[in-house]
Amino acid sequence: MRVPRTRVATPSAAVAARSTLTTLTVSVGTAGLAAARQNPGLLAEVDQHAAGVRDSLHGDRRPLTVAALAGYAEGLRAAASEHGWTPPTGPVDWSAPGWLLTRLLAVCLLARALDPRHLA
Repeated sequence: MRVPRTRVATPSAAVAARSTLTTLTVSVGTAGLAAARQNPGLLAEVDQHAAGVRDSLHGDRRPLTVAALAGYAEGLRAAASEHGWTPPTGPVDWSAPGWLLTRLLAVCLLARALDPRHLA
């Protein structure tokens, strides 16, 4: 039997997705978005990356969800890990965060903007 594509994520999948985004927000988002509010150049970069994430997830045709954003972030981190990247263990220098951290920060920005009805 095939499961319809419109099926809502199971509660455990939704919890896992929220957990992924919460962990990302704690490790990158809170400090990074605070830094972006103080640095217009960084904020512009984050906005550009957010547009790229929305485009990758077809956010112009369907609402972004926690599951989609969490999956995107996990995919980024997994691909980066395969190429030797390790997550920062201390404070990040937000004056020059690099592509990956800026992209993850964009995911945090998008997650904060989600309508609670789309948290599935």
